[in-house]
Amino acid sequence: MNAPTTTPAGFRCGMVAIVGRPNVGKSTLMNALVGQKISITSRKAQTTRHRITGINTTDDAQYIFVDTPGFQTRHSTALNRSLNRAVTSTLSSVDAVLFVIEAGKFGPDDQKVLDLIPPNAPTILIANKIDCVKDKATLYPFIEGVQKLREFREIVPLSAKNADDIKRLLDVLKPYLPEGEPIYGEDDLTDRSERFLAAEILREKVFRWTGDELPYTSTVVIEKFEQEGRLRRIFATILVERDTQKAMVIGQKGSKLKQISTEARLDMEKLFDGPVYLETFVKVKSGWADNEAGLRAYGYE
Repeated sequence: MNAPTTTPAGFRCGMVAIVGRPNVGKSTLMNALVGQKISITSRKAQTTRHRITGINTTDDAQYIFVDTPGFQTRHSTALNRSLNRAVTSTLSSVDAVLFVIEAGKFGPDDQKVLDLIPPNAPTILIANKIDCVKDKATLYPFIEGVQKLREFREIVPLSAKNADDIKRLLDVLKPYLPEGEPIYGEDDLTDRSERFLAAEILREKVFRWTGDELPYTSTVVIEKFEQEGRLRRIFATILVERDTQKAMVIGQKGSKLKQISTEARLDMEKLFDGPVYLETFVKVKSGWADNEAGLRAYGYE
């Protein structure tokens, strides 16, 4: 992870936090800004649980994006307290904040996240998912109303799925990055290990294939990660809280677990650019999400 030895005059490098309530599209936006899928996405709220750093290096700037968990307002488990600490610690050390909301929707949970952002933090309002707004005439009065809640440096309506919108956002962000040497190498996409990314990919597939049936308190632990040449051998355990959930993940004659594992393996091979042997197990570990010591053991801060 060595930074380039020579950088052009006026090169900029800085950190940008991506914050918002759950399910406003933060992880999708992060992946689009980086140009590669490094943060998992699903329709299930509270998918992102860790600070995920994504890196985009251009000819004259290095953007270091931090995708935070959606701030949790409804439950007070040890897991949610851990997620909220991740949000607040991120906001104290960045050069700009992207406050992401869903275009046309602003509620009490959005306000609670907005209240967390330090008053002096350069904050840019991102009205995401404008492609989902049927009546575009409602956008301007909606944004005007949100604008009154805080002094935003910039307001950027966009769709994270639109490449032109992403380029426009990068152009808006560049002046907020301080001049300085890049911190990461020009080819680096994230500061997270392959082991961590493998667990996240598998967890995404668990959520995708179980829908709303499985509580978000399931997690994935990588028991063994070995590399032989280009081949990666990965042994992973999906942790759930009850036997009924275990049966749900495995499916009839193991069909659902096979589907989850196959999709995860294909995504890993694409990200790691090499063959992957993946073996997946399912275990019951009740109460893990409300145990501070257990959370640390599974990689939560």
